[in-house]
Amino acid sequence: MSYKIITDTCCDFPAHMYEELNLGVVPLSVLYKGQYYTSYSEQWLKDMFDGLRSGEKATTSAVNPEGWAAVIEPALAAGQDALVLTFSSGLSGTCQSAVIAAGELAEKYPDRKIRVVDTLCASLGQGLLVWYACKKRDEGLSLDQLADWVEENKLHLCHWFTVDDLMYLKRGGRVSAATALVGTMLQIKPVLHVDNEGHLINVGKARGRKASIEALAKKMGETALPGANDTVFICHGDCQADADYLASLVKEKYGVKEVFTYYVGAVIGSHSGPGTLALFYLGEHR
Repeated sequence: MSYKIITDTCCDFPAHMYEELNLGVVPLSVLYKGQYYTSYSEQWLKDMFDGLRSGEKATTSAVNPEGWAAVIEPALAAGQDALVLTFSSGLSGTCQSAVIAAGELAEKYPDRKIRVVDTLCASLGQGLLVWYACKKRDEGLSLDQLADWVEENKLHLCHWFTVDDLMYLKRGGRVSAATALVGTMLQIKPVLHVDNEGHLINVGKARGRKASIEALAKKMGETALPGANDTVFICHGDCQADADYLASLVKEKYGVKEVFTYYVGAVIGSHSGPGTLALFYLGEHR
């Protein structure tokens, strides 16, 4: 290919998918039990969620410009251009770091093209957008054609999710202490999404876990683009049975043929907590 697609690990793919999709990848780091981690096996993620349940803490940090340059520059040096698809600027400074790195590298490699797209997506929502981008690349789209396609379609990438324990969102400032306390006592589960500015927004609530899962499927029925969702992605915070139930609902109700399910990654999962469950698909709007 004449260009390389580069993203970051907040797209929450398992490690093998970066290689299979021919992606460059920039890692975000997590500080957990006194050590920094930049890659996470499925077993490691399960262990981290178990640790969070027992009171362990995890902290995260954005990628700096040097981190982006370390992955972008080898592609430029090899004669390729670069399309950079970043984690939402509404949730992290990672995108701004990519813009800074691209500006510096453009001066060093004036004959190469670098386009940075703020996906305004997170977790496997970012992952699903990157997956579509790889399919379009393989169909023969040029770098500019593909960057334009991503820009035109990123706000059709719907993110709907719920959490099992509001206290994790409280720690991140996403809900108030009073809301978290009352919600926990009454078994109120939030229904949230990522908005057009890439921010996490609380838009509804359900009484009990099963109702919150069914609310995610209902949102897909209300907003999905007709005929555009043979494949959807689901991520979970160590709650595979809930992910399987959600997958069965969207297959039964909406004719989805394939559901890709995986753990929410360490960066986002450390803020949303065990029991996070999210559904990603193409919709008429977010």
